[in-house]
Amino acid sequence: MRSIGDMTNSGDMTNSTVHLEDALVTGGTKRGRSSRTAGFWAVAASMSVLTAFSTAPSALYGIYRRQDHLSSITVTIVYAVFAAGIVTSLLLVGHLSDWYGRRTLLIPALLTGLLAAVIFANSTSLPALFIGRVLTGLALGAATATATAYLTDLAAGPNGVPTRRAQITSTVANVGGLAVGPLAAGLLATYVPSFPRLIYVILAVLLALALAATWAAPEVRPLPRPRPRYRPQRLALPGAARTQFGAALTGDFLVFSVYGVFAGLASAFLSGALHRSSPVLAGLTVFIAFGVGALTQIITRSWPLRRLLAVGIPVLLLGLGVIVTAAWLQPPSLTFFLIGAALVGVGTGSIFRSALTVVITTAPPNDRAAALALFFVVGYLGLSLPVVGAGIALQYVTFKVILLAFAVVVAVGILIASPLLLRSLVDRKDN
Repeated sequence: MRSIGDMTNSGDMTNSTVHLEDALVTGGTKRGRSSRTAGFWAVAASMSVLTAFSTAPSALYGIYRRQDHLSSITVTIVYAVFAAGIVTSLLLVGHLSDWYGRRTLLIPALLTGLLAAVIFANSTSLPALFIGRVLTGLALGAATATATAYLTDLAAGPNGVPTRRAQITSTVANVGGLAVGPLAAGLLATYVPSFPRLIYVILAVLLALALAATWAAPEVRPLPRPRPRYRPQRLALPGAARTQFGAALTGDFLVFSVYGVFAGLASAFLSGALHRSSPVLAGLTVFIAFGVGALTQIITRSWPLRRLLAVGIPVLLLGLGVIVTAAWLQPPSLTFFLIGAALVGVGTGSIFRSALTVVITTAPPNDRAAALALFFVVGYLGLSLPVVGAGIALQYVTFKVILLAFAVVVAVGILIASPLLLRSLVDRKDN
């Protein structure tokens, strides 16, 4: 019969084993795993490649229209199924990395994106467009919240406090990838016209490399035991910091709405009102809007969030005004349109970083992916609903009327939300 002392020692051994396992998980480098720093940049690169892949077709829709005689409503439906895939994936699995691990969710997401890239590399027929875009949406929805939470975990400071490096890198990986995809696709389609699907071959290779790098990344956050029972993402604000979350989600929806216009409708404006069907120009327009947004986040990384918002909101309104002016001039002005895209990039980049930072820093670590999933559900609804509505409206009214109505709605929304957005930051230390 074992003595009480033996039982105590046995319990100590069990506890020590548990603590050792936790140390391996949180310490960062199990055997065969990369360091936390290497894992951080691997995840950031993976997210950038996946978001670049998601917007690459934006510069090529004009080519698809001509080659396959697709109507604008058909292209709108293709865009809609992509957006539906994102939102569905965010609702069903976007939060599960809190329970099963970041790598466990990110690797299947990258595999799904790789499958979509292989489909596009072999065919861009209408059925391939539908299947590939649905798979791309599912991959992006599963990866967006997971990768953002993963970066926050890998770069966390003492006691798991989110760092500014994680916040900046997360926003740049998201927005920067969105910027590069259309430009790269447009350049390759123009200068290698004999193989317009080359961009998808390149992206498939990059996604395969990203998959290998992510496979080696460490899992640094202990998982809950027992795991919660499965449920879809709840579309409800967290109990804590409801005002801050509400303000962040408002800005999030409006920013993604503006992103959606450039990703989904820029080529329609260029080929229609301006009679310029160049895929490079279509990609450049999206690149300017998203790229300036990413650059703004890098340049202003040391700015307090209130200052960033105070600059970003009026610049966004100015940019919308310049874009509307470009469309309504006779003849329409490409120069004004590109200037407006740059101004909009400054405004949206500022608001997006501020809103995402609020969510990252106020969400509890164990619910961070769930909070980010809600953030991106709202964002991608903003990305998709206005574009789908505009695509349908194009059957009945001109693009410049749609653009004017959209700009007015976004401007009114920003003006109503701006006091709430600014007030939500009053108590923050980095004001």
